[in-house]
Amino acid sequence: MTETTAPVLLDQSDGIATITLNRPKSMNALSEDVLAALQSALDQIASDRAIRAVILRGAGAHFCAGHNLKEMTARRQDADGGKAYFNALFQTCSKMMMSIVNLPQPVIAEVQGIATAAGCQLVATCDLAVAAQTARFATSGVNIGLFCSTPMVALSRNVTRKQAMEMLLLGEFQTAERAAEIGLINSVVPDAEVSDAARKMAATIVGKAPAAVKIGKEAFYKQADMDLASAYAYTGAAMAENMMARDTERGIDAFITKKPMPEWADD
Repeated sequence: MTETTAPVLLDQSDGIATITLNRPKSMNALSEDVLAALQSALDQIASDRAIRAVILRGAGAHFCAGHNLKEMTARRQDADGGKAYFNALFQTCSKMMMSIVNLPQPVIAEVQGIATAAGCQLVATCDLAVAAQTARFATSGVNIGLFCSTPMVALSRNVTRKQAMEMLLLGEFQTAERAAEIGLINSVVPDAEVSDAARKMAATIVGKAPAAVKIGKEAFYKQADMDLASAYAYTGAAMAENMMARDTERGIDAFITKKPMPEWADD
């Protein structure tokens, strides 16, 4: 049965945007409509200076089960067997993942239930992640003959090569505790507390100087792909830019003079 509700919900309060994947009957699979709506939400958030942190979650019992295999299989009836569609789909998904990385605001994955294949990729792509104790993670495409090559990109940038290859080659589910051990997520909390934990993390970020967070997030990802000398040169310039922000001037002055930190003006 087709779900007629909005594929993605977007709410905003107290400087925090909450994006909810809203296809619980399909375990919030990344169907065409979900990908399009998620991309639209990210684009909207990127230009909204009132939003300072983002929580990404799934409706219902699960976070995200990856791509919608039924939708994909239907395109095998295309004249080319679906190849052009598959290429376009994975490019669309990769663009959305990159939008999370390039978003000025930090994104926190709030994970319950399963996060598998591209759903696990989504967790790895987010800047931070908190998971319910019963959450499980897998890049299990290999079990059905489809190696998780695009999820591998984000996964291998979060965990060590051996751990990434274990998940990719064995396709087995990992517990939330194991996911935290290998660096895929930040923390594990009781199931009933996962939303509060994600909200608390987001609220802490909202309390920081927006210019510093924006510059810092961008610098983190850019320097990660540079050699050591280039990384230091780039981040030195980033810190110099950060020093020129009025918020930074006010914050340093408050620290030196032992005054309360100012309310950040985002300048």
